[in-house]
Amino acid sequence: MSFDTRAGTRGARAPRSSGRVTSWVGRWMSRQHRRKGYTFMGMDVLFLTTIGRKTGERHETPLAWFADGDEAWLIVASAGGSARNPDWYRNLMAQPDTTVEVGTDTVPVHARETEGDERQDLFDRITAVMSGFADYQAKTSRIIPVIMLERRDG
Repeated sequence: MSFDTRAGTRGARAPRSSGRVTSWVGRWMSRQHRRKGYTFMGMDVLFLTTIGRKTGERHETPLAWFADGDEAWLIVASAGGSARNPDWYRNLMAQPDTTVEVGTDTVPVHARETEGDERQDLFDRITAVMSGFADYQAKTSRIIPVIMLERRDG
């Protein structure tokens, strides 16, 4: 598993959080995504639940997703092309059994980081639909993780 993946040596500057304002904006955006049909800028949005590996607190992150059959969803840990993987990725790799909200359904899933040829094939499929992810990869020296969320019994 690539939980210990080192940060890249180059990448876009990661956005800084300003505490309460960032939390308020996050909650407001989540309400907007839900109200507008779980889409954002032409992408389907799901809500990933993770547990902070340091704090033990529950976090909900809206993410673009891509279908992989009827029982799996693909998400990309791009962080806008920054040198570091996003916090949600590190939390998810520490506790890969979680839930996602897809539309009005909450689904138990197991997260698995794809690797090698599988990862490249999936990344190529994703960038064919959303070229912005290829732009993010070009900004950083790290390999951007592609995570498969597979439905599990609940």
